[in-house]
Amino acid sequence: MNTPAPAPGSASAPAGRLGLLRRQFDLTWSLIEYHVERLEPEDFLWEPAPLCWTVRRSPDGSWVPDWSDTEPDPVPVPTIAWVSWHIGWWWSVTLDHARGRRPRDRADITWPGAGAPTVEWLRGLRSEWLALLDNLTDTDLDATARFPLPDDPTYTVADMLAWANAELMKNGAEIGQLRLLRAAS
Repeated sequence: MNTPAPAPGSASAPAGRLGLLRRQFDLTWSLIEYHVERLEPEDFLWEPAPLCWTVRRSPDGSWVPDWSDTEPDPVPVPTIAWVSWHIGWWWSVTLDHARGRRPRDRADITWPGAGAPTVEWLRGLRSEWLALLDNLTDTDLDATARFPLPDDPTYTVADMLAWANAELMKNGAEIGQLRLLRAAS
């Protein structure tokens, strides 16, 4: 967990805003990695409360996340499976937007299953994200971004990257807390 961030100006962490965003991402990822490398397959579908959101097998064998277009009240407690699907969904869509591709629909993002398949999926998204970050310039950071705030013309790619880092940190903390609760129960 004590993975140091790359030195400013190094090949993996350029100087300036992009370097700051990259170092923030590297720190966030080290916190996520601390928990995901310790997950057991049975951790993913553990339901921490009677009211929870998870992923469920569909008749065709694929995994389908619980979902509502309006936030329920009370908000269901998610499982690690649901949180990991959620990361995969928003990160995939963010990558689509950042690369100028048509964003995939939420239903098109399929959770790969408990254990190693999901950990590998998240690590693959990390690799795609790093490849994206490694090719951005300051000019790219100033371009308008349409995700996740499509109606804000002042929202930039730099804002989108900072949002992704914050969302990843929040979701990583959720996974960590769920893992710790299950281990203590």
